[in-house]
Amino acid sequence: MGFDSEDAAKIFYDEYARRVGFVMRVMSCRRSERDGKILARRLGCNKEGYCVSIRGKFGPVRKPRASTREGCKAMIHVKVDRAGKWVITKFVKEHNHPLVISPREARQTMDEKDKKIQELTAELRNKKRLCAAYQEQLTAFVKIVEEHNDQLSKKVQSVVNNIRKYEPVDPGLMRRS
Repeated sequence: MGFDSEDAAKIFYDEYARRVGFVMRVMSCRRSERDGKILARRLGCNKEGYCVSIRGKFGPVRKPRASTREGCKAMIHVKVDRAGKWVITKFVKEHNHPLVISPREARQTMDEKDKKIQELTAELRNKKRLCAAYQEQLTAFVKIVEEHNDQLSKKVQSVVNNIRKYEPVDPGLMRRS
C-alpha cells in the first residue's frame, strides 16, 4: 500500500487504529545522512515496549504511576521509494492486549498525555502544511527577484556599453593603464 506523503501514512494508520480500537504512536524514523530528510518511519500501538524505570538516577520520583506499556508489537513501517511514494514495508497486526471496541471507548480510555500528543500531532501537521505553502511562496518571490536582478544587470551593462561607445576616450587615461 502506498501514500503520497509521510503525513498521509500517519493519517491512514491513525484512522485504522481508531477503527480497530487502539491509539497510534509515532515511534521512530530513519533520516538521510546527506540532507536530513526522513526516509522511513515506524508507527505503532501506544502500548509498544516497556516503561524503563529511572528511579534513583535523578532523585526520587514525585508521582509514581502505573505503566501503560505492555510490550505490544503491532506496527507498520513505511519508507519512501525512488518515486517519492511512501510504501508500507512491514505490518504487524497482532496486539498482546485487549482492544477497545468502539472509537468512543478508545477516546475515553486515552489518558491526558495521549490526547495531548494527538492534539499536538494534528497541530504540527497543520503547521507543516503552512510552512510548505510559505516555502512555495518564498521560492516564487526569490525567483521573481532573481529575474528582476538579471534584467537590471542587462540594462546596466547596456548603459555601460553605450557610454563607452559614445564617450570620447581621453588619450591620457589610455597611457596610464
